[in-house]
Amino acid sequence: MEKIIDGKKISEEIKKKLKSRVLALAKKGIKPGLAVILIGNDNASQIYVKNKERVAKELGINSQIIKMPSETSQKKLEKLIFQYNADKKIHGILVQLPLPKQIDTKKIFNLIDSKKDVDCFNPENIGRMMVNDTRFSPCTPIGVIELLKKSDISIEGKHIVIIGRSNIVGKPLAIMLINLGATVTICNSKTKNLQKFSSQADILISATGHAKLICADMIKQNAVIVDIGVSRNAKGDLVGDVDYANVYNKASHITPVPGGVGPMTIAMLMKNVILATENQI
Repeated sequence: MEKIIDGKKISEEIKKKLKSRVLALAKKGIKPGLAVILIGNDNASQIYVKNKERVAKELGINSQIIKMPSETSQKKLEKLIFQYNADKKIHGILVQLPLPKQIDTKKIFNLIDSKKDVDCFNPENIGRMMVNDTRFSPCTPIGVIELLKKSDISIEGKHIVIIGRSNIVGKPLAIMLINLGATVTICNSKTKNLQKFSSQADILISATGHAKLICADMIKQNAVIVDIGVSRNAKGDLVGDVDYANVYNKASHITPVPGGVGPMTIAMLMKNVILATENQI
């Protein structure tokens, strides 16, 4: 049994299937289009957008990257979103987070056409997810679920503990896992005695960005460990929330950082773009 959950390998398998769907659309004269709006000079965002552009090109998706200065106004961004909402060659719209403080993030996500909301931040799509009637699934949460499924790790009936309550990962992932029959506990920075909860988990998912938060004495024997957190150590290397070397022998399965959840997030974004294209035609 393979202990390391290889997100890079699994994402490559998914991308092969996506490529065949893009080819099927091409036979009808249709090319999926994705508009990515990047405001400011955040280094992590720039790297992430560059990776999205690379994978889109690899799959045959028309990816338009719109870079705007950090002082961009709310009105200018809204005008651009309306433009892409009306553009029939653009099937997916993504506004890269974080946004500068002068931008009303909630309003921006309200304005993106829910049929083109490939990041699944529009309230309509969030509401659909709540009642298990999804149009799109948020990219990182569905990436985690796909990793578990492709690794033959059952979700139904399992006690899953999520550390992190963000609107991007923790909250939507909890809802999606509940919809799949899991018992879910959500912890956060205010949780007292975190170890009490983490040590009960059949599947422990951490998404905090605090390096080495999870060590061996915080998990039970043969737990499945999914590490979504990303930060940099003193050397500048990417590391996760999990003290990997310390936890490895005690876990039944574990995701590495990098090479675990990260590649899946981008693969799931591309899947949403293709799905949006298929739905719109």
